[in-house]
Amino acid sequence: MNKIKVLLAGTACAAAVAAFVATGPVSADDSKLEQLKAQGFARIAIANEPPFTAVGADGKVSGAAPDVAREVFKRLGVADVVASISEYGAMIPGLQAGRHDAVTAGLFMKPERCAAVAYSEPVLCDAEAFLLKKGNPKGFQSYADIAKDPSGTIGAPGGGTEEKLALEAGVPRDRVIVVPDGQSGLKMLQDGRIDAYSLPVLSINDLVKKANDPSLEVVAPVVGAPVYCDGAAFKKGDEALRDAFDVELAKLKESGEFAKIIEPYGFSAKAAMSTTREKLCAAK
Repeated sequence: MNKIKVLLAGTACAAAVAAFVATGPVSADDSKLEQLKAQGFARIAIANEPPFTAVGADGKVSGAAPDVAREVFKRLGVADVVASISEYGAMIPGLQAGRHDAVTAGLFMKPERCAAVAYSEPVLCDAEAFLLKKGNPKGFQSYADIAKDPSGTIGAPGGGTEEKLALEAGVPRDRVIVVPDGQSGLKMLQDGRIDAYSLPVLSINDLVKKANDPSLEVVAPVVGAPVYCDGAAFKKGDEALRDAFDVELAKLKESGEFAKIIEPYGFSAKAAMSTTREKLCAAK
């Protein structure tokens, strides 16, 4: 079984690409998929947000999104997947700059993102949650509740959906604290540096389970926050690769293998199969 490799510094990826170039690049007339087949791997951008994506102490990548991507690319004839960790706000610029071949990281579909990248059909769906101190002392049930509290603060991933939802609800910029990863958000909440930490429901539940801290409480779903679905994101111009990905993804869904991959992580295959890219990209 092929194992996904994580490149934290990018040096191994650069070496692999250099080795590929040295053996003779694919001609410019060949399709992106043919290039990836010849190259032997696809470069994917991920976060480190279980259960969407996760990076172990040994550097191995798991999570529902990379597992689906690995299987689909394998079926397309691309033998391996090389993953690099990126903040959400840097994923689309990195894709557009050619540093990644795809983003498979729980990057939820929204109209502005759909205009910037070529999404596959839906892969993972989830709602939003708050992580709070036990008893929810400020009674936060929505982003609007935090906005109404003159001193209320919320932590969220930089460039992520939760940051945008908080700002759109009226939480002032200086009270929306950008948090680099789940462990940092957990620690900031425990230390009283933020009043709430927001992530998708499954990510928050995973964080709480690992923390085993009885002083914490989860509010889910966040009142008024929409349910989102992600898809693999490709660079504009790589629609042929995206379409090929969609064909194999559809086969995976129809065969039941899709459910076997994502449901152990807590995701619903039915939810992903009940909607379409067209609907999600048109949603306000």
